[in-house]
Amino acid sequence: MKIIIDDKIPYIQGALETFAEVVYLPGSKTTSEVVKDADAIITRTRTICNEQLLSGSSVKIIASATIGFDHIDTDYCDKAGIKWTNAPGCNAKSVEQYIASAIMVMAEKKDWTLAGKTIGVVGVGNVGSKVAVIAEILGMRVLLNDPPRARVEGERGFVSLDKILEESDIITLHVPLNQEGLDATWHLADEKLFARMSRKPIFINSCRGEVVETAALKQAIRGGQVSGAIVDCWENEPNIDLELLSLVDLSTPHIAGYSRDGKAKGTEMSVQAVSRFLGLASKNWKASNVEKPLVTEILIDGTNKTVQQILAEAILATYDIREDDARLRASVGTFEKQRGNYPVRREFPAYTVSGKFSSPKVIDKLKRIGFRI
Repeated sequence: MKIIIDDKIPYIQGALETFAEVVYLPGSKTTSEVVKDADAIITRTRTICNEQLLSGSSVKIIASATIGFDHIDTDYCDKAGIKWTNAPGCNAKSVEQYIASAIMVMAEKKDWTLAGKTIGVVGVGNVGSKVAVIAEILGMRVLLNDPPRARVEGERGFVSLDKILEESDIITLHVPLNQEGLDATWHLADEKLFARMSRKPIFINSCRGEVVETAALKQAIRGGQVSGAIVDCWENEPNIDLELLSLVDLSTPHIAGYSRDGKAKGTEMSVQAVSRFLGLASKNWKASNVEKPLVTEILIDGTNKTVQQILAEAILATYDIREDDARLRASVGTFEKQRGNYPVRREFPAYTVSGKFSSPKVIDKLKRIGFRI
């Protein structure tokens, strides 16, 4: 048995060597010649798994250690009898942390009190659901838009995209990339959509680059249809639009979901899926040796601080988006290298917050975010 594994997938070495010949390769080196005698591929988004790669091969299963799967030609795989899996929700908490950091930085920049502000969450799957919860914890009014869910579950709890465009102070996208059909999202955010934004919101894209039309976002920033922009996912990565980079408030190299916790979970889900399919004894395999941050205790003196200030201090102590922004602007040509060598980032439950807090409401909110107290 032979398994090809992307060499950038963390914590996976040693998981399957007992059961198969394991070959670790960069995603760009995973070619049709390499996979022709492989039984399984464990990959990331940079390897395009289509007929060109797979035709004539012995591949029986493809597992992507990512939530996205638009790099897999699912129609071809289904017709060819090749099982495919992804890792839905593996990095949802990581993206939640990214959005929380972005919101706190922008609130400070604009001198906003978040209580009473409205956030529109477009796409309420694993990630969007968690973003909605933390936004509510931060005191925001939350509007949810997810047409596929609304059709299945009913309209209650969801609003139209028009309502989000009319009433939101922040709009954040968490949709999959669908090229066509009723729920097509390719260039969902185009010139017409930005023109319908009433409150000049802060606009955030941390789902897929092609969901946003680059030219339209640049025009929206220049024309004042949006009052701020945070971009993690870009069209034509890693060759990103430098003019857009210069216009946005915060820019990151597609790392919103790059916490060590999220990566470990994605790896676990992939190994377990391949093991179940091939009948291997590693069906319950768990990642080990997940790196810890240098400091796991956050000490906060809450004297004379608002609830928002305390929450911001705790959130930014775990992850400050401005550091990633500075790195990308300083060296845009190393976009892929920055992703491949991303610093250790752990999610909220890896941290303990201690200190003086005048309000029990603060402690409740910190616990709900995931901190140990």
